[in-house]
Amino acid sequence: MPVPARRKASLLTVVCAAAAAFLAAPVAPAIAANPYERGPAPTNASIEASRGTFATAQVTVSRTSGFGGGTIYYPTDTSAGTFGAVAIAPGFTSTQSSVAWLGPRLASQGFVVFTINTLSTLDQPDSRGTQLLAALDYLTRTSTVRTRIDANRLGVMGHSMGGGGSLAAARTRPALQAAIPMTPWHGTKGWSTVRVPTMIIGAENDTVAPVSSHAEPFYTSMTTAPEKAYLEVNNASHSAPTSGGNVTVAKYSLSWLKRFIDDDTRYDQFLCPPPSGSTIQEYRATCPHS
Repeated sequence: MPVPARRKASLLTVVCAAAAAFLAAPVAPAIAANPYERGPAPTNASIEASRGTFATAQVTVSRTSGFGGGTIYYPTDTSAGTFGAVAIAPGFTSTQSSVAWLGPRLASQGFVVFTINTLSTLDQPDSRGTQLLAALDYLTRTSTVRTRIDANRLGVMGHSMGGGGSLAAARTRPALQAAIPMTPWHGTKGWSTVRVPTMIIGAENDTVAPVSSHAEPFYTSMTTAPEKAYLEVNNASHSAPTSGGNVTVAKYSLSWLKRFIDDDTRYDQFLCPPPSGSTIQEYRATCPHS
């Protein structure tokens, strides 16, 4: 049966009114991206690169009462907001020069990085942990780059006794977002009170801090850490994380810092499922990350 012209006009009016109301209705905002993401989406090539997309600068810090001074590496562009920060301590008898390669490498990926000297090159691990925390406090409270840093997104790293120091710092300050002990040495073997996401990096051929008596029992003992990983670098020595750099150490350290300091889940792909390959002797982890 034909529809009367007046009814057609009425239906058209209703449809037009509904369409207008739909178009005028406020659009629900899209779910905001992680506000701490810094830099483009990562690829395997980008995390292996010696430099990221951020231009960097550096500033020298003199010795203070809390630590032996050091060098701050930082992104020069602040248009994306503040950055997470990490302090890195060297090993026994060493200076910041041994870990300095990590400074510009990590800073160019979107972190403020502080490679420190210790008060004495003979300082023991617990003292190095205290000095790492003093360095972070300096970064966020006193340094010339403090306005570039989000004081709630901090981490620690260290090599050898500095690695043991990073474990001690994580035990002392559970508010840290990440810790990365690299071929760590410490007389304490139990770290059940560490509640900081921690990646321990060991080296297969380490004779100074053999993984069987240091890195592995450290990892196993961390029963309350919310997330943890153990990366053993294949055919590598105790000095794998020091000057000269090791791509495997750098790429997975970067991924861990991004994932837990920046809460950047784009980096999960490099950590979960556990990575493998010719440069990795062993990898253990709490995948998937919560």
